[in-house]
Amino acid sequence: MDTTYYEHGTPAERWERARQFFDASDYAAAARVLGGLVDEVPGETGPRLLLARAYYHSAQLRRAEAELRVIVERDPVEHYARLMLGRTLERQGRQAEAETHLRIAAAFTGDFPENTPATA
Repeated sequence: MDTTYYEHGTPAERWERARQFFDASDYAAAARVLGGLVDEVPGETGPRLLLARAYYHSAQLRRAEAELRVIVERDPVEHYARLMLGRTLERQGRQAEAETHLRIAAAFTGDFPENTPATA
């Protein structure tokens, strides 16, 4: 497969191209662009998170999980990555593992279930 188009341009141009693919629901193309970009700027959360979302929406759940775990390991309070990781684990049928991440994400946003009594 020729990946020249997906690798062409500056990181900013590739980021914009990936966002356009993602916004057009072409998640596989977005992932092709973002894969190279994440390799180039591994410390940046934005491209890695969008890559995880592209994998999630294109049902590449193990890949989404791997990217999300990198983010959560680096930044344990990144609540959206926690939420996405929980949802990704749910889609894989790993409910017990998902609940941990979903509870942590809810705690960070203050979105507690109504049946949980409030504590002073």
